[in-house]
Amino acid sequence: MKTKLKKFTKPQIIKTIAEFKAIRKKIGNTQSLGFVPTMGYLHQGHLSLVEAARRENSAVAVSIYVNPTQFGENEDFDSYPSNIEKDIELLSEYETDYVFLPTSAEMYPENFSTFVNVEHLTEHLCGTSRPGHFRGVTTIVNKLINIVKPDNMYMGDKDFQQIAVIRRMTEDLNLDVNVKSCPVIREKDGLAMSSRNSYLSEEERINALCLYKSLLKAKDLIGKGIIKTKLIIPEMEKIIFQNKGKIDYIEFVNNINLQNVTVVNKSTRILLAVKIGSTRLIDNMKAY
Repeated sequence: MKTKLKKFTKPQIIKTIAEFKAIRKKIGNTQSLGFVPTMGYLHQGHLSLVEAARRENSAVAVSIYVNPTQFGENEDFDSYPSNIEKDIELLSEYETDYVFLPTSAEMYPENFSTFVNVEHLTEHLCGTSRPGHFRGVTTIVNKLINIVKPDNMYMGDKDFQQIAVIRRMTEDLNLDVNVKSCPVIREKDGLAMSSRNSYLSEEERINALCLYKSLLKAKDLIGKGIIKTKLIIPEMEKIIFQNKGKIDYIEFVNNINLQNVTVVNKSTRILLAVKIGSTRLIDNMKAY
């Protein structure tokens, strides 16, 4: 049985792999370590993961690193929002023990040439419009798991495909970590929390609700017995188009293997990606 550690009010800031490995060695195997990987610009969605990690573990580590290898050409790597000082203040309030702030030189040193690629699960949904994205995600998460060596790692259901991909990777590579998913956290009006929401203009912020509204419409139709996806998707599209959204995808999938389904069942998850202005947003919901 792993014991509880004393809670700290201010996190220890760690910037190098060697330093984190030394700390991990001190923690040892008798206390549990929970880990939340992030790209920073933290919101309540991230903090809900930290809360879960705090409840369930002796110590909590959070990484903040905007990973260049998961961004494609013409994406928002250079403009991705950042406020490290505020992030650390928030993590202090949520009693985080360690904050890992590596640089790209630390994570991808000269001559770095090894990548992790999960097949099949990455070949549709976000993988279609963002080629190479998941290769970057799995590579950096694999590295972070090897550095942090957490007992439990926490990720949000908003990135539903990402969680499925990471779970597949940890199982296939026999990584000794429990990947725990936590519910989507929403604004009061239903918009899924995202760091990229900060890109939205006032009008776009209103229009962005079409993702949530279209998911609710789908659930409403399913509740009325309409379970063929070819009848549901057009109704979702209407809501999105009325709000000036540009659809990347709307898909109904099995919640484990992400395979498309044409008839909704208890294992179905509804996923969509929509551009509002120049901002690409994703959301998802259980069909039942």
